[in-house]
Amino acid sequence: METIEVTALPPANEKPTILLIGKFDGLHIGHQQLLDQANAYRENGEDVAVFGFSDHPLWVLKGDPAYEKSLSSFKDKLQMLKRAGVDRYYNIYFTKEYAQITPEQFVNEQLTQLNISRVIIGEGFKFGKGRNADAEGLTELCKEHRIPVTVLPHVSFNHEKVSSTKVRQLVAGGQMEAVQALLGRPFETTGVVEKGEQLGRQLGFPTLNLGEIEEYVEPKPGVYLGVVEVHDEQVSAQYYSLISAGYRPTVNGQTYKVEAYLLNFSGDLYGKKVTVKYLRFMRGEENFNGLDALVEHMQHDEQQAREILGLAAE
Repeated sequence: METIEVTALPPANEKPTILLIGKFDGLHIGHQQLLDQANAYRENGEDVAVFGFSDHPLWVLKGDPAYEKSLSSFKDKLQMLKRAGVDRYYNIYFTKEYAQITPEQFVNEQLTQLNISRVIIGEGFKFGKGRNADAEGLTELCKEHRIPVTVLPHVSFNHEKVSSTKVRQLVAGGQMEAVQALLGRPFETTGVVEKGEQLGRQLGFPTLNLGEIEEYVEPKPGVYLGVVEVHDEQVSAQYYSLISAGYRPTVNGQTYKVEAYLLNFSGDLYGKKVTVKYLRFMRGEENFNGLDALVEHMQHDEQQAREILGLAAE
């Protein structure tokens, strides 16, 4: 998949293109419907492209901290889009200046560069200065250039619209089963194993410390049942895990960290790329009265996890 960085006008394109527009954060089941429809329209060998934005408008324009981070990293998103059949991704640097583009400029100056055979958007699509134009407005403006626009209805789950905002709220609440339903997969973060204080090893629970995850939204502090996938150049391996996400108050932690204790594993993973997948919230983060109480609860967490998974006790 080709990735094109756009700071002003996108470069002219010769090949007929089916275009989708949006941030596509998390690539939830609503986004997946748009991508499925785009692939269904491929009749004459058109490319499928995504016109995506680097940062969320609510973060850029209003500084809303809820939108500073993402459900998926930029690399994650590109990999998922590639697997979904996307040929080209336009990474549009969304700035306060870009937000001043009028709906007419967006269509007449931006989209007309791309040799579009069709645009596909969701019914809640908004664009242009002040986000004052909607799907109907885009359809009217594109008519002038003979570009058909397909507007797909919202995907709903349990009578509620599926959205990245909703998924963010669920992640923040630790409701990982509901997150998995809306994403079509577990919520996950990919990073690199870093050396920590090695306290877990001293306590009999050696954990990996996940670094380079600053892009991701932070799950509710607590202990989760999950899976850790260890990436290898040839074959990746996956392990059931207990995941600790939060501030570690028992040891006076000051920053948010993600650590994972892999069940039925021993070895050195420092420097390895791993993906942590959250399956179930087990309990909230607690400030225990000393390390002995912490170890006792960790032992209980492991026992409970093994019972849930049908794993023999070690």
